[in-house]
Amino acid sequence: MDVLPVAGLLTPADATAKRGQSPEQMRETAQAFEASFLSQMLKPMFEGLETDGPFGGGEGEATWRSFLIDAMAKQAVKAGGIGLADTVMSEMLKMQEQPA
Repeated sequence: MDVLPVAGLLTPADATAKRGQSPEQMRETAQAFEASFLSQMLKPMFEGLETDGPFGGGEGEATWRSFLIDAMAKQAVKAGGIGLADTVMSEMLKMQEQPA
């Protein structure tokens, strides 16, 4: 099961980033990108796990696993992340300062 990125996250920056976009909006976009990145990095950790046992959920657990991974990635970003959002935001600010 593939983890899908946030809508509009993979479109060209000039198509979604508007001149004069607020720093709060840029921070949210950068954090969404970092969460998507972390989600993709966490995904292989869970591919080989068995879901049997007394509390295993079988196919249901496997079906919802991508949501768990996304939630863990978002929590990691909320707790400070790995610094990717800061780098992305810095680049977004540079792009916004360039003449059109």
